[in-house]
Amino acid sequence: MREGASENFGILDAAQSGSREGGPSFRVRHRVLRVAWGITWALLAAWTPAPLYRWRAFLLRLFGARLARNARVHGSARIWYPPHLIMEENTLIGRGAIIYSIAAIRIGRGVVISQGAHLCTGSHDIDDASFQLTAQPIAVGANAWVAAEAFVGPGVSIGEGAVLGARGVAFSDLTAWTVYAGNPARPIRARVTSP
Repeated sequence: MREGASENFGILDAAQSGSREGGPSFRVRHRVLRVAWGITWALLAAWTPAPLYRWRAFLLRLFGARLARNARVHGSARIWYPPHLIMEENTLIGRGAIIYSIAAIRIGRGVVISQGAHLCTGSHDIDDASFQLTAQPIAVGANAWVAAEAFVGPGVSIGEGAVLGARGVAFSDLTAWTVYAGNPARPIRARVTSP
């Protein structure tokens, strides 16, 4: 496999698979699990009311997600590949959030991922003739908040207690206990918390 291809995440070498011309980007087993997952979520979870978070967590665990007992995911959220999702205690993924988990996404305790937020672990090598798919994990530290419709890019670590404001775009790490806003996200102030 060529340098830059992400074998650990089930990604195929684009030059060999011909993904740019319509060939597969992922191994067969990976694709089958995603199809089964998509059907399961659509039929058994996507339409369910908010209070049924335990049922949705059960389905996510069934497909390999690692969720703490009180982790909550709304039915309209889209989880791309459950085995790469880790949610610690008292976490929430809000309505319409997109969790594009080609690589691992770890959500620390007390984190809120608000409605319409997008956590994206995938990208492409734009200098590669085959447009190779790449992936890097995302980590969201404890007590952080990714606000409505914010975007978090591949490889980003959000520090403990950090805030990415509504529609903010983070392509680099966010410092702990700091509030960020804008595109690209810039620090605007320290976050003050009560003991």
